[in-house]
Amino acid sequence: TWNTTFHKIITVVNIPNSSEPSSYRLFDNYPNPFNPVTNLEFGISELGFVSLKVYDILGKEVKTLVNEIKQAGNYKVQFDGSSFASGVYFYELRSGDFVARKRMVLLK
Repeated sequence: TWNTTFHKIITVVNIPNSSEPSSYRLFDNYPNPFNPVTNLEFGISELGFVSLKVYDILGKEVKTLVNEIKQAGNYKVQFDGSSFASGVYFYELRSGDFVARKRMVLLK
């Protein structure tokens, strides 16, 4: 008999850059469509509270990827959709007055 335990790991990486972003940006995820992992990248121009959340097609929050104070810089987060159904999802970045949403497609 085999007992197996699986753990999901979310990795947040500060991408070194010679200059800090001059504005807030949320980039298109890649790959898109994806199965089961995709990369979400964003840039923030100043220190502040940042949230990056994933929502299903009905607008229900299904995952919080970032929910903390971040320094100005560029960041990359991996989203693992292996426990989610195929379909359209939205990811939303909020920091200060900045809000941006993008669409991604999980195909299994």
